[in-house]
Amino acid sequence: MQKTYRVGIVGATGMVGQRFVTLLENHPWFKPAALLASANSAGKLYSEAVKNKWAMNRDIPAYAKNMTVLDAEKDAESLVDKIDFIFCAVNMKKEEIKALEEKYARLEIPVVSNNSAHRFTDDVPMVIPEVNPEHLSVISEQRKRLKTKRGFIAVKSNCSLQSYVPLLHPLMPFGIKHAAVCTYQAISGAGKTFASMPEISDNIIPYIGGEEEKSQQEPLKIWGSIQDGKIVSATAPSITAQCLRVPVSDGHTAAVFVTFDKKPKKEEILSAWKNFKGEPQKLSLPSAPAQFLRYFEEENRPQPKLDRNLENGMCISAGRLREDEVFDYKFVGLSHNTLRGAAGGAVLLAELIAAKGYLN
Repeated sequence: MQKTYRVGIVGATGMVGQRFVTLLENHPWFKPAALLASANSAGKLYSEAVKNKWAMNRDIPAYAKNMTVLDAEKDAESLVDKIDFIFCAVNMKKEEIKALEEKYARLEIPVVSNNSAHRFTDDVPMVIPEVNPEHLSVISEQRKRLKTKRGFIAVKSNCSLQSYVPLLHPLMPFGIKHAAVCTYQAISGAGKTFASMPEISDNIIPYIGGEEEKSQQEPLKIWGSIQDGKIVSATAPSITAQCLRVPVSDGHTAAVFVTFDKKPKKEEILSAWKNFKGEPQKLSLPSAPAQFLRYFEEENRPQPKLDRNLENGMCISAGRLREDEVFDYKFVGLSHNTLRGAAGGAVLLAELIAAKGYLN
């Protein structure tokens, strides 16, 4: 019989935290036992704390409305023996996030993080569950550093990566040499709605701080290897990226250009995408999409408005695969940035961690 885990959501009042709150309603493995946020929200009922900033397109789940929000920093010690792990999605300075996440880990409360602070800590696995589940094995080395038995930190990658890295991954056997990516990122990636970001109306903003560096560097850690108890980033392929904020509520789109050592046929690429299955599919994890990668034959797909919610927002979609005069091929990718790219991806990661026994 599958164990039920008691879960804390740190940063529960923010946009990604709200996604966690909705996704964990009736989750078969995870039961929310604590909602935590900043001191400004602590002591309030959750419905009161998010009253003027609830951004989901559905009502607050009934279970959460009357839960009292705890202080993410001051109340951490009180949760020992009351929760089995936490999801963390906070808006704080990088060093503060690092300290907070390590505090929970050292309290023997595992951390599944949506934050970027620990993504390049070399004994912290940064995992896309279908792509590099083997990196979870570094947790044993991290525990030695933290001097913990249960506690550890695992992170998910940047939300924009989900729109192209999963599509490139099945093509790695063909030897990807170079990739150029331009991402067109939804406003929810900035924690905004159209009401709170009026400047995006009829507009595109051609800069997202730190996003291009993440888009170029994080895939190399994901494709890296474990050496002497640390994750060493791959040295190839070379990736260049440009990231734009566009007037879309949810869904990050990527225009991708790729060159190979051994150029595959178009049919080989389509077959690689169609037949690819990762550990979540093999294990039938609750949040895993049955079809991880979906290709559209229509010339005008994928579109965020039409396709972001495929497989409950956990499917990666692609279209417009064609040969290119500079690169070998070009195509378009799409992922739901707050589901697959943020909270949903973290829930799937936690399911994988649980299935592999790291929460026991």
